[in-house]
Amino acid sequence: MNDYETQRAAKIAKNQALLAELDIKPLTGRKAVKSERNGEPQAKRRKIDSAPSRTSARIASAPIKPDYNDDIPVKTITLPRSVNKKSKRGALGSVIVEELEVEALVPAKDIDEIRAGWTSWTSTAPAPTRDEDAVFHFEDDFETFTPNKSPEEMLRLGVFGGSYFRPLKSRKLGIVVQDDWKELPPYWIAGLNVSKSLTSPVYDPEINKNGVQCGQSIEEWEAAGWISHEHDVRGWFQWYCRFFQGRRCEDDERQISRWRKCVGTTGRFRRALLKQYGRAGVRTVEDYGDEDGDVDDGVVARGISPVVSQTCLHWGWEVRQGDLDGFWAGS
Repeated sequence: MNDYETQRAAKIAKNQALLAELDIKPLTGRKAVKSERNGEPQAKRRKIDSAPSRTSARIASAPIKPDYNDDIPVKTITLPRSVNKKSKRGALGSVIVEELEVEALVPAKDIDEIRAGWTSWTSTAPAPTRDEDAVFHFEDDFETFTPNKSPEEMLRLGVFGGSYFRPLKSRKLGIVVQDDWKELPPYWIAGLNVSKSLTSPVYDPEINKNGVQCGQSIEEWEAAGWISHEHDVRGWFQWYCRFFQGRRCEDDERQISRWRKCVGTTGRFRRALLKQYGRAGVRTVEDYGDEDGDVDDGVVARGISPVVSQTCLHWGWEVRQGDLDGFWAGS
């Protein structure tokens, strides 16, 4: 044996002596445990997948949807996922066409009742009267509601970019509302191009009397909580159309209150518009043209915002000579 082999053998012998001194037993494999039945190995325990200790921010932030219908199974109406398209935007960023998946928030059994209520009403009030200033007056219970444009006149002048009665996706109801423009009296829309003036899928400012975009979309009204779905799924103007025809409902006071705050005697849009007439020195509604004497397009008086004017028209009101006279008398 050479020196290396001699040293290696001595080291092995030393380690064996050390193990014997410490009484360390060699490791042996674990024997399989036999079951008491049939001498078979005990069944393996099923592995349970546990939730990951970490998740992405997107998954972690997703809310858990509660089930409020444990007792009664209720089918909801849902829409298929649409092909992604670019949204069209109106004034102030209002979304006019929104391609999103819609999930119903109202049980289908209630949606059927709501839809039936949109057309099952009957007229219970007389037609409004109109005074010499072209202001409409309804029965005594609504004496503070005094628009000076009828729904028919609004449609013929041009409102809502021609898109008010377009197919509408209600996020709350989870349905598409369409063709309800057919409820309008035929003479209101006789001669109008329905596809351009009522059901255009795109907001077209050229349709509006003042040629500008203004206001928010119906989707934004719904998101803000301004829509009473059981009465008028499209909001204010649809309510006005039905109210004008004699329908009366629980939502009348709320809608009239909204009208007063916008274009009533002290409404913010009405006051803003009259102040513009005052700053521009305009004393007659026929005072068209710019400061250089050039003929204007006759839409609004010089120095007056077409956006504010169009907004007021969307609420069924336009400046009349009596309004201007009253403003100048009190200024």
